[in-house]
Amino acid sequence: MPPSQEPLPLSPQKVDNKMIQAFEFNNLGPLEKVAAKNLGQINLIIGPNSSGKTWLMKALYAAVRTLEESGRGDDRRSASEVLSEKLYWTFQPDKLGDLVSKGKSKKLSASVTLKDLPPVTFGFGPDTTKQVDVDITERRSANSIFLPPKEVLSLDKIIFQTAYQDRVFGFDSTYSDLVVALQKQMPADKSNSTLSQTSQQLESMFDGGRIEYDRQRNEWFYKHKKARYSINATAEGVKKIGILDTLIRNGFLTENSIVFIDEPESALHPTAITKLFNIIDALARLGVQFFIASHSYFVVKKLYIMAQREEMQIPVLICTDGQWQQTSLNEGMPDNEIINESIRLFEQEIGVA
Repeated sequence: MPPSQEPLPLSPQKVDNKMIQAFEFNNLGPLEKVAAKNLGQINLIIGPNSSGKTWLMKALYAAVRTLEESGRGDDRRSASEVLSEKLYWTFQPDKLGDLVSKGKSKKLSASVTLKDLPPVTFGFGPDTTKQVDVDITERRSANSIFLPPKEVLSLDKIIFQTAYQDRVFGFDSTYSDLVVALQKQMPADKSNSTLSQTSQQLESMFDGGRIEYDRQRNEWFYKHKKARYSINATAEGVKKIGILDTLIRNGFLTENSIVFIDEPESALHPTAITKLFNIIDALARLGVQFFIASHSYFVVKKLYIMAQREEMQIPVLICTDGQWQQTSLNEGMPDNEIINESIRLFEQEIGVA
């Protein structure tokens, strides 16, 4: 097998007792009804543009971050306050009721179930302005993060000012939360991290180069061997991988984290996608849970090979004509237009040859 396709050495899988097991959303924006159960360490969401993939992941992110932020440290906000703010700044509507699917008498309802925790349930109608009620008695101590399609390193100052100083819409909470997470100080002893090996593998994708932060100059830069490059002159793919590497090195991500990745294929060529998913595979076996939204044949195919080769259960949520269905990649490649179109193009290529 080519070196780019060799999997990382795998550790025994460690599954946290507070990972997402199931969810159901009704009348959430473009999502009239979507539900899933028996979720795994790696979960794939595929569908055409405007099908609601990003809406779904943002809603899951808002629910999980509510479990993590409320009651942490000196934060005295209630769970309802945290969830209301997270929904408002993540989706950025005029009022929260605008998140409800359009239609007479429709009401949004949501339920997210994590193992060994009571379900996070909430609901509201189109007239709701700014308060959503939710009752949470137990919480998660780990951190979750949302990695959007666009990198944030070259825009971190603008994102921070927009979100935390000007307090205006522009960059939603997935971006502002990520900027804050990246600013976490590096731990004094990095050897304690169970994810340190995968950090080294991420850096090896670019011959040992890494993204670093200059706190005196207040700017990110790319360091490769002895050379230093401006973040604005650094390739998009390097910055994207560098973000995940930084979150592992600074200890924000741990073996119990949940990572949401929207379009991991953006700015990455197929070889880099293969290497990245080998690392995601290793992180999943260390306990990190992933939700990945994509419409890339390369992503689906790579995950399919992982599922078949390692007999790994990789649940897939597929949207077809507005209807969502759940299947698993260990049962075969899904019947979806993304896959079918790729096969048609391959058949045409064979015909031309």
